[in-house]
Amino acid sequence: MKFYHLGLAVDWEYDSDFLQIIKKKAEASGLETLAIWPENVEDISSRLRDQQIGFQYILDRASLSSPEFNDLILLAQKQGTIIFDSPEKVHRAADKATMHLEFISQGILTPYTIILPPFEQNASLENLGLDLSPVGCPFVIKPASFTGGGMGVIKDGSSLEDIQRARQEFPLDKYLIQEKIEPKILNGWRFWFRVFFSWGLIQAAWWNDETHIYKELMQEEITNFSLQALFDLAEKIQRICELNFFSTEIVLDKKNRLIVVDYVNEICDMRLQSSHYDGVPDRLVERIAESLIDFIRGAKASVK
Repeated sequence: MKFYHLGLAVDWEYDSDFLQIIKKKAEASGLETLAIWPENVEDISSRLRDQQIGFQYILDRASLSSPEFNDLILLAQKQGTIIFDSPEKVHRAADKATMHLEFISQGILTPYTIILPPFEQNASLENLGLDLSPVGCPFVIKPASFTGGGMGVIKDGSSLEDIQRARQEFPLDKYLIQEKIEPKILNGWRFWFRVFFSWGLIQAAWWNDETHIYKELMQEEITNFSLQALFDLAEKIQRICELNFFSTEIVLDKKNRLIVVDYVNEICDMRLQSSHYDGVPDRLVERIAESLIDFIRGAKASVK
């Protein structure tokens, strides 16, 4: 049997740079990797089923969006492979309605939110006693699950008609109606952050919600603006969602409150800033890859 320390399941062409970084760092640490794309997933599944190959870990960045990977992931799990992250945990974390309730029960500040049932389950709003006054106007409308890349999100809702139109886009999904949070602005900087958790490592970056441009958050800025709580929040969120790799969006509002506005991004966009204007700073991506390899090396050493 050919054994791989890490399988890399991907279905997005723009993940290529991230994969190359991981493979390079793995190779330098003596770890074997295998990339799994839609083009070869059936063949690899067959080889795995016949026990021609095996995996210690699989980084799954594909099965949520490409069902053809499901058999591979389930088969690998049955054979004892650890999946980053397991489909069960990913689906739970991806449900913003579930995460919202978990967050507020743990004292995490979130926008004021109204959770609506799926349109197909309850099309009319009349019997829900909907009061929009607490969320203000405009408000944010978002599906609980289908929000990859902002899909389905309306940032300037203002009426029941807007809500109904949005609900019909994904009629099987719950919807969140949320207070629109405005960040503190200082010297032109919007205090909107994306915080990455990867295998115990926490990193934060400025992220402009209007331009989608990142800037690495420096230690001096963390100290000067008292932003250590960003890291504490990420730890708390990880304990709730139990994912090894995710990001979250946190805003410092005009009242100097840290509010979590986008709960758990379970499949992080890892395009490099050096190649894409709205990509993640390269150093952050490098360190994310390092944290994965360090985790695997640590597990490998503990088994010896």
